[in-house]
Amino acid sequence: MITGLTRTLMLVAAMLAGVLLPQLHPAARLIPWLIVAMLFLVFLQTRLSREAVQRSHGLLLLANVIIGFAALSLGWLIGGRDVGLAAFFAGITPTATAAAVIVSFLRGRVDYVIASFVITNLSIAALMPLVLPWVIGHDAGGGFLPILGTVALVIFVPALSAFMVRRIHPAATVWPEKLRGASFGMWVVALLLICSNASHFVRTQVDAPIRVLAQIALTTLAVCAINFAVGFAVGGPQFRREASQSLGQKNTTFTIYLALTYASPLIALGPTFYVIWHNLWNSWQLHRAGKVR
Repeated sequence: MITGLTRTLMLVAAMLAGVLLPQLHPAARLIPWLIVAMLFLVFLQTRLSREAVQRSHGLLLLANVIIGFAALSLGWLIGGRDVGLAAFFAGITPTATAAAVIVSFLRGRVDYVIASFVITNLSIAALMPLVLPWVIGHDAGGGFLPILGTVALVIFVPALSAFMVRRIHPAATVWPEKLRGASFGMWVVALLLICSNASHFVRTQVDAPIRVLAQIALTTLAVCAINFAVGFAVGGPQFRREASQSLGQKNTTFTIYLALTYASPLIALGPTFYVIWHNLWNSWQLHRAGKVR
């Protein structure tokens, strides 16, 4: 059994190894499949229903949009247009698929986070083609369909697979608990590849003064802290942890793609730095959860 301290050391080691080994970045294509496998185990114990959608989901979506534009203003004040846009792409990013995995490790309401993922990703994907021409002056048409495909892959495929397995073999509902260590191991590997991919991106795609890099890093750190704090408040007593994770842990792959396509590698650093910040907070949360147990 993995102890709380061992789990923390594994997470920190994975992040450090990823930063130091950018040459592992080609394996980043495995990340979606690792998340699909982890979500399959999550879905064996979780059934999606209309009851999963709460009134606070509307507030989360509204906060997601408002924080995106607030981040734009904050970054612009701190470092000008490029820092503002980098912060905008970090702040406007919808809920990450892996947020459901983290909440499952924290033993929270996974169905709440899955509903957050679907609502925010589809809504932000539909909104971005309308917003981006105003923000950066470039057309962003066609942004909805790629995200719809992502949702289908990482949510509906493992959900339907788990449903079929439960029907054929009802005893499969005990697999997630028995394979909890394996699921955590997959998350460690995914975290290693996420950080390696981010490290490779920073080293090869961006040529900017250290001052600008520091401004983007600090601004996105502030945006990350605001997201988790606002989510905690929006969730209320019943869903504090779940709402905080839904707003704070971001689907940065989506906005890195948009920033690279319609802006520049420098602006894509916003969601890239955010990867580091939200995973540092995840590591701390998992460490605390391990100490409580």
